[in-house]
Amino acid sequence: MGFIADQLSRVKPSATIAVSSMAAELKAAGRDVIGLGAGEPDFDTPDNIKKAAIEAINLGKTKYTAVDGIAELKQAISDKFKRENGLDYSPSQCFVAPGGKPIIYNAMVATLNPGDEVIVIAPYWVSYPDIVLLAGGEPIFVETTLETNFKLTAGQLEAAITDKTKWIILNSPSNPTGAAYTRVELKVLTDVLVKHPHVWILTDDMYEHLVYDDFEFVTPVQVEPSLKDRTLTMNGVSKAYAMTGWRIGYAAGPEKLIKAMRKIQSQSTSNPTSISQWAAVEALNGTQDFIPERAEVFKGRRDLVVSMLNQATGINCPMPEGAFYVYPSCAGLMGKTTPTGKTLESDEDFVTALLEDEGVAVVHGSAFGLSPHFRISYATSTEALEEACKRIQRFCASLR
Repeated sequence: MGFIADQLSRVKPSATIAVSSMAAELKAAGRDVIGLGAGEPDFDTPDNIKKAAIEAINLGKTKYTAVDGIAELKQAISDKFKRENGLDYSPSQCFVAPGGKPIIYNAMVATLNPGDEVIVIAPYWVSYPDIVLLAGGEPIFVETTLETNFKLTAGQLEAAITDKTKWIILNSPSNPTGAAYTRVELKVLTDVLVKHPHVWILTDDMYEHLVYDDFEFVTPVQVEPSLKDRTLTMNGVSKAYAMTGWRIGYAAGPEKLIKAMRKIQSQSTSNPTSISQWAAVEALNGTQDFIPERAEVFKGRRDLVVSMLNQATGINCPMPEGAFYVYPSCAGLMGKTTPTGKTLESDEDFVTALLEDEGVAVVHGSAFGLSPHFRISYATSTEALEEACKRIQRFCASLR
């Protein structure tokens, strides 16, 4: 019997972190590398939020807090759900964690028994299946296609549900594709879920405020209120408020689930950082004026990247509705050979050769469960994006 737990062999390290680390190493070695791997806004945290954190420090608000968040932040979360989503959650139904990832982890550990299934829509955010595996469950993958803009159909959902299904994880707008479900598209899925009362819904709304072209964001409980007593609605301050390093995620759901998650968190991370919580109170309660301004900048970057990638030989890049990612197909390049004589047999070969030959770091599609694709984050400067896309065009043109 080995020293390391057997179940750890089922889990992969994060591919997005690995790509960012590889790019950083090449940069440190003097290479001119443009990193498009990280899912992190390049904007700074707004000043009013930073001031709230500094004030909290100066006032001595640096002690332990309640395990799942201070009362003021839970009230701000309750108010946010009412104001922006028309959802009534009491503060006791709200939960705060050190990031969005621990919320998913807490929910899965609190509810999954061996053999329980969790429907994961591919392409998926890299951590969903591994968290399910760590919690002792079985991820059931349902592959979408570029033709459906990477969205799940009612038929696919119905076919994936078994008597072992405990959860489905929905993510809109999506990481990695940027695809977002319209109200009509969500209604088709919630109609299926209504018929299966044993299935719980975890909706990851982390990119709620990053939608473009007058797209109307909706969350499943808005579309089908009868699902409220088996839905965990998750969000956070990291993307909309450029607070990735502050590590604050939040969620709301039925009290029996929140209570179970609180028990898990009490024996793992304990409370999120007190100072970050006070900053998050200001984020949710303070001015929201900068959000549409920043979304407009992201929209311009999206349009640039989609246009330039579709001009590259062998690349097909759909137009996403939200987030700050594109998920182009590189199927047209499979089997081609690089100038250095390497044959591209997978999207991993493509991204490796692109990094080596042109110094552009992107993430291979197989990390997100759907190949042959790759993910680009356009949460970086327009100048860097333009140069990166020129390099991608040059790389694709060099293949034979």
